[in-house]
Amino acid sequence: MLRSYLKIAWRNLLKNKTFSLINIFGLAVGLACFILIALYVVDEMSYERFYPDAARTYRVHSNIRFGGTDLDLATCSDPFGATLKKDYPEVEQFVRFYASDGRKFIKRGTETIIENRVAHVDSTYFDVFPRPILAGNAKTALNEPNTVAISESAAQKYFRTNDALGKTLEVGINEKTQYKVTAIYADMPSNSHFHFDFLFSMDNVTDYTFGNYLSHNFQTYVRLREGADPQALEAKFPDLINRYILPQAGRFMEIKSMADFEKSGNKIGYTLMPVTDIHLYSDRMAELAVNGNIQYVYVFGIVALFLLTIACINFMNLSTARSANRAKEVGIRKVMGTERSTLMGQFMAESTLTSCLAFVFALLLAAIALPYFNELAAKEFKLATFFQSRYLPFLLSLPLIVGVLAGYYPAFFLSSFRPIEVLKGKFNAGSAKSSFRNALVTVQFSISLLLIIATVIVYKQLNYIQSKNLGFNKDQVLVINATSGLQDNKEAFKNEIKQMTGVKAACYAGYLPVSNSSRSDNTFSKEAIMGAETGFNMQVWNIDYDYIPTLGMEMAKGRNFSSSFGSDSTSIIVNETVANMLGYPDPIGKKLYSTTGPSGEDIIAYTIVGVVKNFHYESMRENVGPLAMRLGFNRWETAFRVNMSEAPNLIAQIESKWKALAPAMPFRYQFLDEAFDEMYRAEQRIGQVALCFAFLTILIACLGLFGLVTYMTEQRTKEIGIRKVLGASVAGITTLLAKDFLRLVLLAILIASPLAWYVMKQWLANFAFRINIEWWMFVGAGVLAVLIAFLTIGWQSMRAALANPIKSLRSE
Repeated sequence: MLRSYLKIAWRNLLKNKTFSLINIFGLAVGLACFILIALYVVDEMSYERFYPDAARTYRVHSNIRFGGTDLDLATCSDPFGATLKKDYPEVEQFVRFYASDGRKFIKRGTETIIENRVAHVDSTYFDVFPRPILAGNAKTALNEPNTVAISESAAQKYFRTNDALGKTLEVGINEKTQYKVTAIYADMPSNSHFHFDFLFSMDNVTDYTFGNYLSHNFQTYVRLREGADPQALEAKFPDLINRYILPQAGRFMEIKSMADFEKSGNKIGYTLMPVTDIHLYSDRMAELAVNGNIQYVYVFGIVALFLLTIACINFMNLSTARSANRAKEVGIRKVMGTERSTLMGQFMAESTLTSCLAFVFALLLAAIALPYFNELAAKEFKLATFFQSRYLPFLLSLPLIVGVLAGYYPAFFLSSFRPIEVLKGKFNAGSAKSSFRNALVTVQFSISLLLIIATVIVYKQLNYIQSKNLGFNKDQVLVINATSGLQDNKEAFKNEIKQMTGVKAACYAGYLPVSNSSRSDNTFSKEAIMGAETGFNMQVWNIDYDYIPTLGMEMAKGRNFSSSFGSDSTSIIVNETVANMLGYPDPIGKKLYSTTGPSGEDIIAYTIVGVVKNFHYESMRENVGPLAMRLGFNRWETAFRVNMSEAPNLIAQIESKWKALAPAMPFRYQFLDEAFDEMYRAEQRIGQVALCFAFLTILIACLGLFGLVTYMTEQRTKEIGIRKVLGASVAGITTLLAKDFLRLVLLAILIASPLAWYVMKQWLANFAFRINIEWWMFVGAGVLAVLIAFLTIGWQSMRAALANPIKSLRSE
């Protein structure tokens, strides 16, 4: 029986080559996109799930509001984890990460390499997050100072072998430390927010005073005992705050109780986030990696379903439109005693065969598109990924599922014909006025329009970000990385480059108004004795005398730092947000107080000498927060404002000077506008996805529309001939054939526009600074859709209208 079904199905495919090709190609495009996006979605949802105890492992988050400033941190204080384990039996184990600098200089032979995938961790790391150990003992690897566990890739990179146990790495520039390799672990998988090649002992952290509950610099993960309730544990955190945190806070500020603290609009709290949720649901300060976004997973997933739905709609449309051609076949077979279930099986076999053929082409298309998709989705999928055990069952079942879903309605519809009506010639199911087919065409173009409008709005928002006045000039700024590695030659390097032709200004730029640059939060007060109502948090950057003019910032009031003022070591410049928070008519000359010392026991007073105009130092998703600048020299990076026409020659000269001063150090640079663009890479990716898939949805929809129009013109050949003989014009016949379909496109515009407005309004809500959604975006998308539909319909309609009526009426 099955063999007979397939044989008849194959003959029908060959008999109707045009419709078969349209069906197979449309389904192949939809399936290829669905396969690629399914790889992305499954990968995004799999982060950290490979750890055996992932279901009971959590990260501690800090939620602080002080003086009107919110700090949502992926970190907490260094004693927090140990306190949880000691005082709360629910906590079985904890591990801390300290990655505040995020980079280290590591020597390899005569060469020094800057490594970014580094962190200091507790000796319990491999207990909480086990990795396959290629050499060494995971339990004791990091028990002692000056020890390091390295990845397999790092072992090959530095020692060209996995047998690196007991060997040493020299780390640092000015103060070098010898680290003994005590373990080699398998490379961390890509579906993890841990990407470290070097795990150094926590005992070697020397730039931090431990035991401070008020300083939040450690990513802390806890593993709960079997059956422990994380929400019940969170409910106990206020007790921990009252016992440990408030007593420390009372040493330098007037605070009696948490109720008094909260009465002033402040708060401090801690929450637990499952480690499996971090990648898609966490976007906090001090993340260990750039995370994904569950919204974008939804966007990709919905687009995949849209494309597959449109492809299936094409199949159903063309199958039901061709029903008149199959009507007599169904009638005769029913008269001969064939049951309806048998007919349905026949038609389902045809749809499944079409789906399987489309699936073969889809795999080929997916393989060809894979490099481009990897670039679009920032993934590293390979062709072998398709055949991994977690994907293979899904792939093998996909053509069968699609065949059944796409073929069920046509099979149900075709098998329902009444043989008496069909054989009497009264059947006209192929009419263009089929309400079901019209609904499917409307859905197709509604989806296409939704994606067109989304594309327009995304690109408009990205253009707004690029063109908005940022409060600083990001263009023509060349940033040389890791200039702190020049040691005593830093100042000489900066001054010599400053004298080169094409260099307009220079400054040390350890802090930059782009993501992934240094950040430092400090607590300040308007009064010498800090209170719950007078204290607040803000960003504090150490800058030199030339920073503000080099980056094109402007002063709103007061002055910049100057070497002419010896008192500037205790001066401070604030942005307009801080000036407004303080409430002074003129903040110049006013004092701000901060604490210093191991436990914050010393108070230092800063005098405000200037107010810098607000500039965007974070993403435009956020409002401009409070920021202050102190005189200092963070020399990790050095920025030069340059003449871009001189840039290629200038970079070569700078590199030559670098190699003369530090031949063992790598030379790295970037332009500030490129670093700025990186902040919006996810949005750019969404724009590219929307553009790409809007094109594909239109392509598939137009394929289906072309097929329908082709078939309808064939069915109305004699009608068209009679109309022409009676004097109908080409334009009139073209309009007659096209108007029904164009009405459906206009209806799709009415359906898609409010839906697109709502969806994109929700997306734009993620930005504090955003465009307005304007009427012309919907009108433009609608005109484009009508134009595309008319070109698709019009060509075939014109061809039918221009045909010689004698040929069509010859048999009459």
